[in-house]
Amino acid sequence: MPPYRREERPIGWDENTTMRKFLRETAAVAEVELIKLVRDPTEVFSRAIQPVLWLVVFGQVIAHAHGIQTGEIGYLAFITPGILAQSVLFSAIFYGIAVIWERDLGVVHKLLVSPARRSALVFGKAVSAGFRGLVQAAVIYVIAYIMNIAIRHDPLAVGGVLLAVLLGSGLFSTFSLIIACIVKTRERFMGIGQVLTMPMFFASNAIYPLDLMPPWLRSVAQLNPLTYLVDLLRGLMIVGGVSVHGYGVDFFVLIATFLVMVAIAVRLYPTLAE
Repeated sequence: MPPYRREERPIGWDENTTMRKFLRETAAVAEVELIKLVRDPTEVFSRAIQPVLWLVVFGQVIAHAHGIQTGEIGYLAFITPGILAQSVLFSAIFYGIAVIWERDLGVVHKLLVSPARRSALVFGKAVSAGFRGLVQAAVIYVIAYIMNIAIRHDPLAVGGVLLAVLLGSGLFSTFSLIIACIVKTRERFMGIGQVLTMPMFFASNAIYPLDLMPPWLRSVAQLNPLTYLVDLLRGLMIVGGVSVHGYGVDFFVLIATFLVMVAIAVRLYPTLAE
């Protein structure tokens, strides 16, 4: 038999490079969060009920009322991406409660004294939140199929939707983590979370076009990252749907906002243990 030879590595390959360490630490944090999700998926399934109600009840009523002009596509098709974005927002925005629970149980203290980078801790939680968002996306696709809503099924469009959902879930879960680091108690977090989610939802293009808004609300919507997530999903998901701002602008706004949120969360996360 030929002698054992080590697998040749490219020049400059380092098993302990900073990026590889970061990816390993991020994957470890995400794996722990996903294990918790697999063992207790009730939260994900309970939150899946909400989009069903919005599409089956609210969407059907408004569609028959013909009160909102949505151009070439029907109202149900128009709000389907908005309801997906809403599900992503509502699932991710309360992610901070779990972080506060971890603080109360002493998990945060153990994570902070570990060798893992703070950025990996934050990014790992954002990645795990993204997988929760993918469950919401699967629910919406099933509902849309049952209700005979015209959805694009080509691989490129579906891949773009999944990427947008991952990005949106990571963004809003990191925003939730920032809130948790500031308020530090579950009671305060619940109050602030409810105050923020509904205005963010209604001050977006999720259930009505931007053109129907008064000028002041349209200006607020332009600053709302949920608007760009909905716009991106609407262009990718719906047959005949278009992105008003353009896919490049939508992705740029979401990525830039996410990176800003991560930078803030990395600085605030250690304060959660105080």
